[in-house]
Amino acid sequence: MRIKTVQAWWVRIPIEASRQHRSDFGRLTTFDAAILRIETDDGIVGWGEGKNAAGSAGTYAGLVHLINHEVAPKLIGLDPTNITDIWEMLYNGVRHESASRAGHAMPELSRRGLSVAAISAVDIALWDILGKSLGVPVWTLLGGRKADRLPAYASGGWESAEKIGDQLQSYIAAGGFKSVKMRVGAMDGAPLVSAERVKAARKSLGPSVELMVDAHGTYTVSEAKRFIQLIQDCDLAWFEEPVIADDKPGMAEVRASGNVPIAAGESEATRFAFRDLAMLRAADIFQPDPAFCGGITEAMRISTIASAFNLRFAPHLWAGAPCFFSGLHLCAASPASFVIEYSLGANPMIHELVEETISVKDGMIEIPDKPGLGFTINQRVLEAHAQRQ
Repeated sequence: MRIKTVQAWWVRIPIEASRQHRSDFGRLTTFDAAILRIETDDGIVGWGEGKNAAGSAGTYAGLVHLINHEVAPKLIGLDPTNITDIWEMLYNGVRHESASRAGHAMPELSRRGLSVAAISAVDIALWDILGKSLGVPVWTLLGGRKADRLPAYASGGWESAEKIGDQLQSYIAAGGFKSVKMRVGAMDGAPLVSAERVKAARKSLGPSVELMVDAHGTYTVSEAKRFIQLIQDCDLAWFEEPVIADDKPGMAEVRASGNVPIAAGESEATRFAFRDLAMLRAADIFQPDPAFCGGITEAMRISTIASAFNLRFAPHLWAGAPCFFSGLHLCAASPASFVIEYSLGANPMIHELVEETISVKDGMIEIPDKPGLGFTINQRVLEAHAQRQ
């Protein structure tokens, strides 16, 4: 079996006006991603996804061009089951043979950003191909699954203090969620405003529902520490991305300043960044995004670091279907996983791009049993929203 064709598209799906929300990213009117199709010479198709922006914000022309014109020619004719070797080849570039012989990484200078996003898309598609070629779900190839259903948390929460309780309660009603996440940070203008929203949310939810908050890395260290002091009685399950991901020592300082668990990692690429988070004691929960951190291969390596440091693993899955389904398989197989992100904002890149219905019942989500990643692309939707490059 050999790789025959590689094709990526910038897929942009409009979000209906009534479901749009405003955050520190501004008002999001579309959901965007780089969607990749790899086909083998015996007709097996694998789907991948790469991201160069948080959530659904951003443009993807550069990433798609990189995949189609620089990465794709390197893949044609290769055995798609050699997943780790292909990952290292793309990461190390022209020195990949030397790196393989020496037994350590010798990456290209451009070893972050779009390069790793492109590797992520390829890696996800290759795992999809491998599972389909063997007739088994990807979680089988990762070592098996620990459950056929796993807890999910409702991810959203942008409303004001007056409305946030009703918004989060609507999430609970939609899927029986036992845990919910809301946004704080720069969108509110000051820690005090965010704190008032969190207090209102906790009052509405009561003590039995887990509550997480996500600042998208928009606080300074001092603001994040102040926020923790203001909400210390709200019993938060975690405080996500309190400060910019590039300031890992600052994040460690925030973590040491209070008793709220710190979650981080959606802006991090490769196991090396997560090693640093672990060594600095900067985070309690790792949140790699499979479409940005290096794909399924690298996310499993990251989950191993989490397990080794007695940390937990909850991938960032505000994404399209290939990334989201990758997260389901990763969480099913990882001993460090404990909850799955399920977006309650508008997400047509999951719900419209695939034929399957993805839902949460009693706060739990099913792990796919189908070969590969377990979804079927809706070709009509893909063709309607693929941007012509």
